[in-house]
Amino acid sequence: MFPVYDVIVVGAGHAGCEAAAAAANMGSRVLLVTMNMQTIAQMSCNPAMGGIAKGQIVREIDALGGYSGIVTDQSMIQFRMLNRSKGPAMWSPRTQNDRMLFAAKWREALENTPNVDFYQDMVKALIIKNGRCQGVITGLGHEIAAKAVVLTNGTFLNGVIHIGDKQFGGGRVAEKAATGITEQLVSLGFESDRLKTGTPPRIDGRSLDYTKMEEQKGDDEIVGFSYMDVEKIRPEQQRSCWITYTSENVHEILKTGFDRSPMFQGRIQGIGPRYCPSIEDKINRFAERERHQLFVEPEGFNTVEIYVNGFSTSLPEDVQLKALRMVAGFENVRMFRPGYAIEYDYFPPTQLQFSLETKQVANLFFAGQINGTTGYEEAACQGLMAGINAHLKVTEQAPLVLKRSEAYIGVLIDDLINKGTDEPYRMFTSRAEFRTLLRQDNADLRLTERSHALGLATDERMARTREKLEGVEKIKSILKELPLEPEEANAWLQASGSAPLTQKQRAHQILLRPGIDIFSMKQHLPKVEKALENYSKEVLEQVEIQVKYDVYIEKENELVQRMSQLEDLMIPETFDYSKLVSLSNEARQKFTRIKPRTLGQASRISGVNPSDVQILMVYMGR
Repeated sequence: MFPVYDVIVVGAGHAGCEAAAAAANMGSRVLLVTMNMQTIAQMSCNPAMGGIAKGQIVREIDALGGYSGIVTDQSMIQFRMLNRSKGPAMWSPRTQNDRMLFAAKWREALENTPNVDFYQDMVKALIIKNGRCQGVITGLGHEIAAKAVVLTNGTFLNGVIHIGDKQFGGGRVAEKAATGITEQLVSLGFESDRLKTGTPPRIDGRSLDYTKMEEQKGDDEIVGFSYMDVEKIRPEQQRSCWITYTSENVHEILKTGFDRSPMFQGRIQGIGPRYCPSIEDKINRFAERERHQLFVEPEGFNTVEIYVNGFSTSLPEDVQLKALRMVAGFENVRMFRPGYAIEYDYFPPTQLQFSLETKQVANLFFAGQINGTTGYEEAACQGLMAGINAHLKVTEQAPLVLKRSEAYIGVLIDDLINKGTDEPYRMFTSRAEFRTLLRQDNADLRLTERSHALGLATDERMARTREKLEGVEKIKSILKELPLEPEEANAWLQASGSAPLTQKQRAHQILLRPGIDIFSMKQHLPKVEKALENYSKEVLEQVEIQVKYDVYIEKENELVQRMSQLEDLMIPETFDYSKLVSLSNEARQKFTRIKPRTLGQASRISGVNPSDVQILMVYMGR
């Protein structure tokens, strides 16, 4: 019934979709197995993509040839560039999306991708022979052979849903959990544990009074995520979000349900996301706060359903509704569906190689929440990398591993494998030590060439990247040579609050001044306008960032060079750490368990001290 596939992807969430698309676009024959064909790429939680650090990840996925950026642009209902008041390293694109359109566009993209087959069934076991994964066994009893398997099970592995004192099995509300895989992997020596996440109630937007809330409109300019030309909505078509707040009255009502709370009564054992706590956790941990912000987010263009961001909860339904009706603008609210918490199995990611292949079983890859992460973007980038590396493994090529200095994706995977996680991992800009280099505006310049060399990024994408790079270098050269006289620049400089020129100066030097931007120069200085008239806004913005941040970029590049010296010092796979009696016990245990491949990786393992690394260098003859 089934051919032998190159790659089988289990699960069709954000990680699974990216994995299937990447492997197929590189030439593998792929089977995407999902328990429900109608929920491919479903936005299980909030209908949004991007945000702080997450927006950079989506742009990196797009630069590598993934689909998340394109699908997000096609289905957005609002766009905002966050942190515009800060430096470019902090700028982060974010969209609100039409939940149903997002899933429809993802399915359309996959169905139009040659080499992707689909099958609806639960995978209950893996076919593992001689330490290698060779396929899957489905709930209907089908044995489907493959050269590699990517597991992207999301919250479905032994998932349990909690609403007040009710609990029942499920991977999402109204969808059954997946069983069998955890037990099999544990029997093979894998370590597993439990995490939890939650979601807020969905409500009827027709029952809200928006006059009591603060309107949050989209940007006047829609940049989007993809570096390719994707048809997007116009600014005037955007849907607004709204902001309201809880109050002490809301908190008092929520407290009345604490005696039936699965979190406070000990029925939930898994650890939840630190940076996205439930509303009951917020009022318990931050008792001094009189209110908490709530974002009222529409679920799409053609629906009245609303997502109440900030009100994630597993309290009883009656308490949820009573508390919501005390929120400003929610006095007559009608609830479509209560919020709930979900517990699920995950596998601590220290059990993986940097390719996301497991150390225990060859040709088996993990991506997404199975690795302990939270968030669509974190899942999608892991799926992309797992799909790429599954294809590379079955075609006997070296894996693609991104460094911490190359991408937020590299930071995420390096963090997971070196440090592990005992709570849902979320990406922040603060996790990246090279964030001046890892901006959202230059992901294509950083990553597209590498992806194109592997056969994933298309020729068209590569051509656009080269054109942008050439344009940036050309303009920088022009600005360094273009002289400006005092009489042609001083009126504008003084109006801009900048000191007038006393002698001729190059345009490049003027652009370095605080408060001066390249677009204003082009608008007010005819000589500059003529020199730059054929270049796009994207290219001009990139030039300005590179010119103004050149000193900081140079410093980070120097730091990267120093750090890379440790990355180049390889540790033999057979190295016996028990001989290193001078090592701390913690370092010896972690080196033995994680088996770092380089001194750089060894230095980043949680609990390892610089002295441990120096001892390791001495024993390696360094």
